Amino acid sequence: MRSKTIALIAGLAAGGRSSLRTFLGSPSRTLKGKVALVTGGSRGLGLLIARELIQAGCKVAICARDEAELHRAARSLGPESQVLAIPCDVSDASQVEHLVQEVTERLGEIFLLVNNAGIIQVGPLSTMAQEDFEQAMAVNFFGTLSPTLAVLPTMRAKGSGRIVNITSIGGKVAVPHLLPYDCAKFAALGLSEGLRAELRKDGILVTTVVPGLMRTGSPVNALFKGRRSAEFSWFSIGDAVPLSSINARRAARRIVRAAVRGETELTLGWQAKLLRLGHALFPSLTVDALAALNRLLPGPAATDEGTSLGMDLSSRFSPSGLTWLMNQAARELNQYGGSARPAARHAAQVGLDGEQQ
Repeated sequence: MRSKTIALIAGLAAGGRSSLRTFLGSPSRTLKGKVALVTGGSRGLGLLIARELIQAGCKVAICARDEAELHRAARSLGPESQVLAIPCDVSDASQVEHLVQEVTERLGEIFLLVNNAGIIQVGPLSTMAQEDFEQAMAVNFFGTLSPTLAVLPTMRAKGSGRIVNITSIGGKVAVPHLLPYDCAKFAALGLSEGLRAELRKDGILVTTVVPGLMRTGSPVNALFKGRRSAEFSWFSIGDAVPLSSINARRAARRIVRAAVRGETELTLGWQAKLLRLGHALFPSLTVDALAALNRLLPGPAATDEGTSLGMDLSSRFSPSGLTWLMNQAARELNQYGGSARPAARHAAQVGLDGEQQ
């Protein structure tokens, strides 16, 4: 009798798991032969994700605004048969529609969309104008929404698909001196969670990725306001030091694995996990700690110095040991690859981009 009861319970549990899998949508066990589109795929984390997807057997398309940077990235990823590079500004919905149409015509229907494109502005609130917030929303939020809306009709028709949204711990906990970025990432994170709930019934699984700082060299392409050199220093050191940042290659592999499994949410880095947990358990204490941190960050400049691109503030020609780590990551991950930037051309001439000119 006891053995029959155990068998019955086991059978019900197995049936429940099967029903749950049906309700949730069965995860694809492989991405081989699937078409993937990575926005912001020309450098940094996006470039690494594209590389991982190619190794997983995907047909990959990448997009970015800077054509020279984009095509340099494509060459580093492999032959044209493996990767398609299309210039696109994801803040422009019409360009996004054209992008998705061209990828579909040339590679096939998109199974996986990775919304990775983003910008970041660094500086105190007193230096930020409404336009800074609008720009952050245009790229970080609407640049996630537009590609998603563009791929959904085909995914719904097929009853399958994956969408991976790269948000940020800044979308869970607002970090000082990153307020436009924080706001846009909060919005993107809310969109991603809502999409997961609404699209599951259509067989489309949405994964929200919440990374902390990663060693991608991204500060050289961030925008700095206020006391620009001081802002660049603290931000670039945070991006480079292993104690405060995570390995970007390992992060890219984990993100692709989450896409295959159709995971709901992935927080990357013990630092991000700790900050998120602290905020959930002790919100007042966490915000007070961030307010104390804000007092240690650079104040506004005596006069408005405008906005500078990080690579124009970088100490790469006489680097400290800490900023050298960041610059090394930047060179390896195509952060200096854009032809439109004078500093990029200078870096290339002295061999800092890894190629002889």
